[in-house]
Amino acid sequence: MISTEEYRAIVSDLLDELPEAFFRELTGGVIMSEALVIPDYARDDDLYTLGQYQVCYGVRQIVMFKGSFDRLYPQADVPAAREILRGILRHEFRHHIEFLGGIHNSSSLEAEDERKKRAYLARSDG
Repeated sequence: MISTEEYRAIVSDLLDELPEAFFRELTGGVIMSEALVIPDYARDDDLYTLGQYQVCYGVRQIVMFKGSFDRLYPQADVPAAREILRGILRHEFRHHIEFLGGIHNSSSLEAEDERKKRAYLARSDG
């Protein structure tokens, strides 16, 4: 399992890869939480939230959940963690960019995530 310091350093390095324009209006920045987050609709604690784009009272931020990462990827070394975290960060930044652009159609990431949620629930229903 990677340490908190390694996690923070990886996320920081990955943020440096992104164009400055991606951070426009991301007023709350990117923060790390030690939390293990299980969505309320998860069955048997088999689903974890690794990152989340949040808009609350005009503050836009991305939260990365190390506790969830540790639970899902306990054997990840630094190179593997870097690739996984790159995907999570880019996913959350896509939510941010689509939010700023007012994109809420069937091809948006928001709609794709909702389709995945419905598919998960359909599988869980048996």
